[in-house]
Amino acid sequence: MISTEHVAGTLPFVVRRRVRWGECDPAGVVYTASFSDYVISFAELFYGFLFDGAPQAVKNHHGFGTPTRALEFDFRRSLKPDEIFDATVQVDAIRTRTFTLVITARMDDGEVAFIARLTPVCIRRDARESIEMPDVLRDVLERYQSRCAEHHHAGEKQ
Repeated sequence: MISTEHVAGTLPFVVRRRVRWGECDPAGVVYTASFSDYVISFAELFYGFLFDGAPQAVKNHHGFGTPTRALEFDFRRSLKPDEIFDATVQVDAIRTRTFTLVITARMDDGEVAFIARLTPVCIRRDARESIEMPDVLRDVLERYQSRCAEHHHAGEKQ
């Protein structure tokens, strides 16, 4: 059995993804809209890792949601069926109500396929209005950001 998507590492957080034939147009390249699906899926896996559980259940428990406020892409190459890439998730900025994840997709040879910037906004689930970021979310994002920085600096010393 071939996995379409799985977590390949956690520091930094990396998802390995295989392009499915159905995600491609008749010319054999990934539809532009499929990239949004990839990014949202990577973010959900990332939240599951951060919270060590089902991300929507944790958010429901704490009464907040994280719908997308902004999403931008820098496409560097096309992707074709059965190609495999690794998407690395970095926490770029943590603000009062929003945060930004930078997701960089690389091929096995290191070539960048695309870079996405996902900016969710924190909302109250019951009212669908923006709120200050809950401490539980801020804490896990800051902890991950710090651990990645330490890991990066440790790698530079070697």
